[in-house]
Amino acid sequence: MKVLFIGGTGNISSAVSKMAVSKGINLYLLNRGNRDSIEGVKQMHTDIHDVIKTKQLLSTEKWDVVVNWVAFTVDDITRDFELFANSTKQYIFISSASAYQKPPVNHIITESTPLVNPFWEYSRNKIACEEQLMHLYRTKGFPITIVRPSHTYNTVIPITLGGWTEYTTVYRMKKGLPVVVQGDGTSLWTLTHAKDFARGFIGLLGNIHAIGEAFHITSDEILSWNQIYETLAEAAGVKANIVHIPTKQICQYADKTGYPSEFGSLWGDKSHCAIFDNTKIKQFVPEYKVVIPFSEGIKETIKWFEAKPERMIINEATNNLIDGLIKIWG
Repeated sequence: MKVLFIGGTGNISSAVSKMAVSKGINLYLLNRGNRDSIEGVKQMHTDIHDVIKTKQLLSTEKWDVVVNWVAFTVDDITRDFELFANSTKQYIFISSASAYQKPPVNHIITESTPLVNPFWEYSRNKIACEEQLMHLYRTKGFPITIVRPSHTYNTVIPITLGGWTEYTTVYRMKKGLPVVVQGDGTSLWTLTHAKDFARGFIGLLGNIHAIGEAFHITSDEILSWNQIYETLAEAAGVKANIVHIPTKQICQYADKTGYPSEFGSLWGDKSHCAIFDNTKIKQFVPEYKVVIPFSEGIKETIKWFEAKPERMIINEATNNLIDGLIKIWG
């Protein structure tokens, strides 16, 4: 099977790329070449936004599957349809589980949960992409599959403040400094390791039954935010000193102090419970099984950060935000 990943070296996609190669898939990566290469893939260097150069590079290629890991707007979808309408048997769009209804009416999320998020532009753009793709599928026969990852980690720390590509909160924990958790920390959340996500995703590649369908691929493990931070601290070898602050106050204070807005990702996503029914992906990919609990996966992530000092980013702006929040509301 000949597969093209646009991107393919990110937090989620790198794990999928490595697993695809291990399964014998003939994998090509199209990207700018700014990150470390992945052994066993064929590399094509260009910026997908440079349509003329991309067309020239891909002019003679035919694909069983094209996956775009870095499509965020309807313009991206329009460009990809122009590029791949006649050259792939399947086009997979990476959407986002943040597109699901906020605030949720039902705390159990299925693929039929409405897509509406008035709080986060990122999510609204993903919804618009999905709507355009379904239109192209129905009217033009474009063979699309939609995948909605939720909070998936591998080379990022999956928390609300001082994580993701930062090491700030782990640093604070190791120094015995307090960290902030939104609300009372009891809302339920789902974290998925990228290697587990990859097991489900690989089963959709070339799967003719997945054409015209949408899926989320998540862990079945459910944790409260208190448990997430406590588990992170345990993986770092310390105990968490948690300060609870209302979500609204966090968002307002971040906006007031000029810190990057937390309104979309926190108020419009992580402040709500997120529990996923994975029945559909298990029906389409019977071999899909989650095997990495957060308590083990986050240890791997911390080791990855600590393997190279340049990865251990301590963001002073985040430190100041957390200290300011605690000073006022802690």
